[in-house]
Amino acid sequence: MTVRLTVVDRGHVLAGVVREGESWWEAAQRTAGSLSGVPSPIDLSGEVKMFAIDHDWSVTVRAMTRGDLPLVTRWRQRPHVHQWWTDDGEPTLERVTEQYAADIDGTTPTRMWVAEVNGRSVGFVQDYRVGDYPDYALLTPDADAVGIDYAIGEPEWTGRGLGTRILWAWLLKARHRFPGTARCFAAPDHRNEASLRVLEKSGFVRGLWFDEPRRDGGVDTVVGCTLDLDRVLGAAGGT
Repeated sequence: MTVRLTVVDRGHVLAGVVREGESWWEAAQRTAGSLSGVPSPIDLSGEVKMFAIDHDWSVTVRAMTRGDLPLVTRWRQRPHVHQWWTDDGEPTLERVTEQYAADIDGTTPTRMWVAEVNGRSVGFVQDYRVGDYPDYALLTPDADAVGIDYAIGEPEWTGRGLGTRILWAWLLKARHRFPGTARCFAAPDHRNEASLRVLEKSGFVRGLWFDEPRRDGGVDTVVGCTLDLDRVLGAAGGT
């Protein structure tokens, strides 16, 4: 089956198809040709994969430092974030520092990132190899996958299509940081439809629901979502 795509640049729409052996992103870059800028996804969930060249927003991810922890604490306290992170307890600065300091220092398998839009910090991403957490790996379909959790902490930046751009900026780094990895994996709460849609638009596919144990003895029912890196990005993450 031929996969079709579009690349939008300042209102102009270019149509293309994915050739045999190409990833969706490689096909988008070829379709964009000599246009100024690199296409990033708008919505990869439909039959036509939609990309655009963004001239207004520069979205990047950088390594988190301990100096970011007061900002992360504020984000974790925001109601739209806190409702999905309740198992970690009340997000005081002391507790958030205890939770993330070792990850920032590089003494755990998890790495922390700050998402920036035009130089402004707006949210965070954490990633890890699923297999480095054996209890969690038993619940998931692929222990070799790279796991990811994320949040946009600033309320005014939600609902603007930035989630997809942030995940894409992270994916471009992750493709090179985890050579040989075939898939990425995320598992949002089954009620978090906004997060599930961001993942789908970024190229993730919804899979099985499963119950993830909580520290208080309860469970969270989550939806496993998987992204095929070769299909979406290509063997080397594009150019």
